[in-house]
Amino acid sequence: MNNKQIIALLPYQHPFLFVDDLTEISTETITGHYTFPSDAYFYEGHFKDHPVTPGVILTECMAQIGVVCLGIYLLKDELSKDILPQIALTSSQMDFFLPIYPGEKVTVVSEKEVFRFNKLKCNVKLFNKKEELVCRGKISGMIKT
Repeated sequence: MNNKQIIALLPYQHPFLFVDDLTEISTETITGHYTFPSDAYFYEGHFKDHPVTPGVILTECMAQIGVVCLGIYLLKDELSKDILPQIALTSSQMDFFLPIYPGEKVTVVSEKEVFRFNKLKCNVKLFNKKEELVCRGKISGMIKT
């Protein structure tokens, strides 16, 4: 399964799809990218006259790439056009260090900690274009067919 096939199986669409491409995929790790559009709806009120990407949106980006895309890859032999993944976030714990501004491209790197009984727990990191650590944490989700 390649990156375009994984992205096509995501249960998200614009304006809530936060995955542009995937550059590394294995059973242990995944790396992906997303560029936050300058005109994204959430910048209008966060923050007034100084827009910053909300932490919840950064967390969602990390979950989509780091847990959902990796989970789809891990379940690739069970998926098809008729059998799509069912996904539920179960927990997240994040630490934030730097802001992401409109128009910035980010890189998400996720490493599988455990995948058992369809629960995937990952250590995720998000980097800015300067390769500085913006945020990191753990995200868990249930992924099944």
